[in-house]
Amino acid sequence: MAETCSPTELQRNVRRRMEGVPLEHILGWAEFAGGRVLVEPGVFVPRRRTELLVAEAVALLRNDALAAPPVVVDLCCGSGAVGVAVLRQAPGVDLHAADIEPTAVRCAHANLEPLGGHVHAGDLFEALPPALHGRVRVLTVNAPYVPTEAIRTMPPEARLYEPAVSLDGGPDGLDFHRRIAVGGTQWLASEGHLLIETSERQAAATSEILAAAGFAVRTVRSKELDGTVVIGRLVAKNVGK
Repeated sequence: MAETCSPTELQRNVRRRMEGVPLEHILGWAEFAGGRVLVEPGVFVPRRRTELLVAEAVALLRNDALAAPPVVVDLCCGSGAVGVAVLRQAPGVDLHAADIEPTAVRCAHANLEPLGGHVHAGDLFEALPPALHGRVRVLTVNAPYVPTEAIRTMPPEARLYEPAVSLDGGPDGLDFHRRIAVGGTQWLASEGHLLIETSERQAAATSEILAAAGFAVRTVRSKELDGTVVIGRLVAKNVGK
């Protein structure tokens, strides 16, 4: 009600919500990590559980005393919500975000560029500037991790109004995790960290994927947020392999 200008607009918005349109797409913004993020129709809506990914990334950055601003990369950035939250809480970082979906890239530009972030379009690491190779201190990832067959069981807000490319993680939901684990070893700095949001059920498999790629792995779980993040630290001897 606070976001409408007239009874007619309110009635229209209520009708759209009853039809299943995500509230965030109706309002044009989502509340995430204590602030607002612009969300265009057709863009993946940031979930509250992803605030755990932000909290863990910021904690690592605050414990990492470096002379130069640390490079942070957010892959599969969607609206740019994770990058926005990181920049608000750790404003000294050199943040880069990337996504393959054009509408998401446009939305991320609107959210991140005013804060000094950089947005790139492309498929995972292919989108990143070559100058970042081997320099990334923290790599955050909320890649699609829903198994293909499970998409049909999702609420209509997701399966009808969010792009399939932002949901579909392949047969077991872990296709992107495998690709990112391998590519991450090339882009992370020595002792850099890769943080991947996953489900509680998939956490063990995601951990195995990171461990096989050469990461020292731990898993963080928040019951309050219903969030799960697998964190991999790149062991120095594995850099470049």
